[in-house]
Amino acid sequence: MFLENIKSGPHRKGWIEVICGSMFSGKTEELIRRMKRAQFAKQKVEIFKPSIDTRYDEINVVSHNSNSIVSTPVPSSSNILLLTTDVDVVGIDEAQFFDEGIVTVCNKLAENGVRVIVAGLDMDYTGKPFGPIPALLACAEYVTKVHAICMRCGNPALFSHRKTADTSLVLLGEIESYEPLCRECFNKEK
Repeated sequence: MFLENIKSGPHRKGWIEVICGSMFSGKTEELIRRMKRAQFAKQKVEIFKPSIDTRYDEINVVSHNSNSIVSTPVPSSSNILLLTTDVDVVGIDEAQFFDEGIVTVCNKLAENGVRVIVAGLDMDYTGKPFGPIPALLACAEYVTKVHAICMRCGNPALFSHRKTADTSLVLLGEIESYEPLCRECFNKEK
């Protein structure tokens, strides 16, 4: 991707990249890949995740494939601005769990010349837009939508179907609680 080849410097321009999709689609894997390439290019990077996400690790951002990168867990989006002085690239995982202020934070970072890479679920388990992700999609320069494989039919999956009866909006879970489904299979579950 050409974005990874842009040099940092005194006249660099910032931007926002959003990686979105369903659970098990590779969002975090792609975020880690982009962040590691920036590190390899000797860019100063900082990665954040919501402190409530402790599924795989309390500190590191970890993909379902067990790839990981060191991160800083934060309780709210406002903490990110406090911790991003003198960086070239900021990564943010599980952005749907942050407050709406994450949009302002990302825009401020981009305006200050920082490349901002955000990963998150674009829809909740009911198929509705999730948290601040729609607003981030609207103001991002680059959007990558990744898909899982439907667990029922093998088509591209864009929905995160909840397999439990729990109706709370946020339910941290893995394959025991969620399965990726295509549109047709998801609609059969309604």
